[in-house]
Amino acid sequence: MITTQPSCNDIHEPGLIPVKDALARILAAVPVVSGYERLNIEHARGRTLYQSIISAVDVPAHTNSAVDGYALHAEDLPGQGTRRLEIIGQAFAGRPYAGDTARGQCIRIMTGAPMPAGLDTVIMQEQVQLSDNSIELDSRHKAGQNVRQAGEDIRQGQSVLQPGKYLTPPDIGLCASLGIAEIDVRRKLKVAIASTGNEVFGIGQTLGTGGIYDSNRYSLLAALDRPDIEVINLGILEDDPETLLKRFQEAGAYADVIISSGGVSVGEADYTKTALQGSGQVDFWKVAIKPGRPLAFGRIGKAAFFGLPGNPVAVMVTFYQFVLPALEKMLGITNKPIAPTFLAKACENLRKKPGRTEIYRGIIEQSEHGEWRVKTTGKQGSGILSSMSLANAFIILAHDSTDIKAGEWVMVQPFSGMF
Repeated sequence: MITTQPSCNDIHEPGLIPVKDALARILAAVPVVSGYERLNIEHARGRTLYQSIISAVDVPAHTNSAVDGYALHAEDLPGQGTRRLEIIGQAFAGRPYAGDTARGQCIRIMTGAPMPAGLDTVIMQEQVQLSDNSIELDSRHKAGQNVRQAGEDIRQGQSVLQPGKYLTPPDIGLCASLGIAEIDVRRKLKVAIASTGNEVFGIGQTLGTGGIYDSNRYSLLAALDRPDIEVINLGILEDDPETLLKRFQEAGAYADVIISSGGVSVGEADYTKTALQGSGQVDFWKVAIKPGRPLAFGRIGKAAFFGLPGNPVAVMVTFYQFVLPALEKMLGITNKPIAPTFLAKACENLRKKPGRTEIYRGIIEQSEHGEWRVKTTGKQGSGILSSMSLANAFIILAHDSTDIKAGEWVMVQPFSGMF
């Protein structure tokens, strides 16, 4: 009798962890990094806020006009018919009107200009009849209209941004509106990356027999090119357990995270997993997902360790499904623009075995009637990196689902929310 060995394609292999369980274990294991730095706000986009932003001023600082028009006393609004008011001055955003205004009088006012003393209503310039130095208005208007009250946006002493906020351009503008030039953000995450395999060659080298160029490290470099991450490039590492463990342990002394690709499957030359096991801190290395089943996760030194598969598509899939959520937890991000998933109608049949999550590379588009549709990018092998380049979304087929027929609804995850 022949005893079979575990296979990457065997969905009944012992020890396979469902995707949701693997992600939960990863997130439970990785800590939020400590430490922060103070940055000028113009360099803070894409960083994580460390301390609350408290407003020292009201925004707006003064009651002002929301439109170009005419400021007046609400008591001068006609109950019915029309009324004529005399224009006695002008108010601009940088040059307010400083005089008094009696009943029956109004002030020409521009957007953002402080409201003159005693006036509480603004009529849009398009809604009056202008004649010499007076205006005529009708009874359609209400007291207090077109006026922005001091502090109606933000009150002095109000907490406007909380720790864990992933800082976006509007957040930077908000800080500037409060007169805040510098803020405290969580320090950068230090991420070391490496490729493994004697068949892997660097760009510019002459390929040996059976050799391939190192695309995985460049995909990861691009994926990690963001303001809150410092990348440590370990290059291509020799396929030797002792050498790998030594280099990983050296990186683990200063990096928060180590990401390698290759060498985590079940072959005799898959040394990354062996090196990780040598550290004595392996959590798991098999996940019920296609592509990407061989995924090693553990710890080396103080660093969380991700041993990603060697196939280039599997590297991308496992990075975005497992590694990126872990990095963002470690960065302390608790409030970030969402990366949505939603249903789209499949344009073709999709084969699916129950017992694992399967991720296709797809192209989503919207019909003229607003219906989202998705088709695959063609061949879906885990070594076909062009399937990722052509795609604009992942098609995620759930753990227990079976074959999908054209016209059925499937879950899609747009790249625009992740890349």
